[in-house]
Amino acid sequence: MFQKLERKFGRFAIPGLMRYVIILYAVGFVIYMIDPMFYYEFLMFDVEKVLHGQVWRLVTFLIQPIDDNLFFLLISLYLYYMIGTSLEQRWGSFRFNLYYFSGIIFNLLAVVVLYVAFYVITGTGFSFPISLEYLNLSLFLAFAVEFSEVRLLLFFVIPIKIKYLAIFYAVIEGYYVVTAVMSGTALGIGTAVACVTALMNFIVFFLTTRNYRKISPAQIKRKRAYRQGVRQGQSYGHAGSHQGRTVITRHRCAVCGRTELDGADLEFRFCSKCDGNYEYCMDHLYTHTHVVREKKEDEGNV
Repeated sequence: MFQKLERKFGRFAIPGLMRYVIILYAVGFVIYMIDPMFYYEFLMFDVEKVLHGQVWRLVTFLIQPIDDNLFFLLISLYLYYMIGTSLEQRWGSFRFNLYYFSGIIFNLLAVVVLYVAFYVITGTGFSFPISLEYLNLSLFLAFAVEFSEVRLLLFFVIPIKIKYLAIFYAVIEGYYVVTAVMSGTALGIGTAVACVTALMNFIVFFLTTRNYRKISPAQIKRKRAYRQGVRQGQSYGHAGSHQGRTVITRHRCAVCGRTELDGADLEFRFCSKCDGNYEYCMDHLYTHTHVVREKKEDEGNV
């Protein structure tokens, strides 16, 4: 699905999208410093006011400052810029654009869900102030999945792998959803639904781009043999050249020909949808054309 969308709409992708997002955050901070209430009165997403014609709020809510302290704002801007550009380099501009903009749509939908839930309870709609928390959280979770071994300094001192921070945040959000549902109120259930809705870009993206099909016995045997060979010091892979000498590489992308010698940060995966043992780098894992061999009848059959 993503390959078809990219072939059709890929030319509309915005390269370096995160640069523009960071600029919007900076503009929001300046506006907040000048007049803290201006954003909430004229720019914040408000379902009731959008229904009355203030459609610009569908976009201007994005300039909400993510922090009102300049020091922590700069740290947050750097962190999200690093996360966004890393994801764009891994996925490509189109896929990152699709992920980010779908996150915006789902966050807007979450506010609509809460508006409807409040209307059911009180008979009057109330638009809860939308926050960029879930949009940024979806970026953080995606980064943690793709770069699970990256370490961040917790409290600027303690190094911790980002995957553990992601698990912590996931547990907190899960607890929040469960307690909201257990409250038994329509508002609590609506809040839980809104929380899940706001993170649907993360859920949908990774469920539809990751291969969760059952691994065949042949694949299991091949991977086991490969791991045993590595432990025993055997040379598996392809012949290549490095610094004027012939070496044996364990990985080679079937599209671009790069190996692990071309970069320490390169990752390779086998594609189970291709007929044969075809391995690809992460730049081509989701964009290559699958190899399908047609079954031919044995020669000589009558």
